[in-house]
Order: sequence, then structure tokens, then C-alpha cells
Amino acid sequence: MEFAHKEALEFIDLTHKLQQIRRKILVKNEHRFENDLEHQYQLAMLAWYLINSQKLKLDTNKAIRYALIHDIVEVYAGDTFFYGKQNGKKQREQKAARLLRKNFHKFKDLHRLIKNYESQSDKESKFVYALDKLIPIYNIYLDKGRTWRKFRITLQMLEEKKRDKVSVSIPTKHLFEEMLKDLKKNKKLFN
Repeated sequence: MEFAHKEALEFIDLTHKLQQIRRKILVKNEHRFENDLEHQYQLAMLAWYLINSQKLKLDTNKAIRYALIHDIVEVYAGDTFFYGKQNGKKQREQKAARLLRKNFHKFKDLHRLIKNYESQSDKESKFVYALDKLIPIYNIYLDKGRTWRKFRITLQMLEEKKRDKVSVSIPTKHLFEEMLKDLKKNKKLFN
């Protein structure tokens, strides 16, 4: 089947494009920003780990799939810095979702998952959404706050921007509260 070969190549190229989307999170012990592909993989692994180790009553496979696609629209929309202006983000991402649907119309599950994730239609999508807001905190913390200092992010800014977003899921809300305790003890991580 030659057409399947071509479609596989096109999809692999999509993952290459994800790898080229740079986020505003410095990679621990490196002088580069993480990319979307690394971020999505790390989020999927953390979701799986937490669901399994904490015996969360969530569908592991669904959560992993949400984590693997949650930023896929950024292939066409680009990344938007969490602490920056969000001008047009939603419109760019909706347009990108339409383009993904056009370019990969046979991948119906992908498009259904994107829609469900965006609408936070179930507890797994809420968990992954909230965990997505928490994982940068962990990465920056483990990197001794370099990203926060680079972009002049304060603990107050972090708390104000993240609290409501991580609170859509009870497990992530608890993780965030525990992380805040550590951050308040380590104010040198911020400017």
C-alpha cells in the first residue's frame, strides 16, 4: 500500500514539526528551550506514573492520549508563552485544528480527542490540562529557577496564573499546594 507509506511519512514529519516548536522552559542543565515533543512525552509519562502510583480513578490510556495530543495544534499555531499576551491564541489554535483535520482526515480519534481536550469534557482531560500547567513548575524547580529568573517571573505571578488552572483536577490541586510550600521555602528561585 503505497498511500499508507506516504501517509506515515507525512505523520512522522508532523512529529518533526512538533520537535521544532520551542517552549519558554529551559531544559535542565542545558542552554536550550524544551520543545513540544519532549513536553508531550514527559507529560504523558508523568500522567501515567501518577495515575498508576497514586491509584487515581482515571482511564490511563485516555489520559496518555490526551497528553500526547494536547499541544499538537501548536504545529500550525505556534506556542504561546504562558506569562505573555494571549492575543489570538484561541483563534490560531482553532484554525490549526481545522488544518490538522484537513491534512490528517483519516485520524478521526485525534480530532475527537482534540475537541474533548479543549472542552475538558471528562476527568482525564481536566487532569491532563491541570498537569500540563504543573509540569513546567516541576521542570523549572529542578533547574533551580533559571526560567523564572530569565523571564522575571515572581512567585506571586506564578501562584495567580496557575492556581485556578491546576485546581480543575483534585490530584493536581494537591500537588500544586505541596509545590507551593517548597517554592515559598526557596524564594531564591525567583528574582
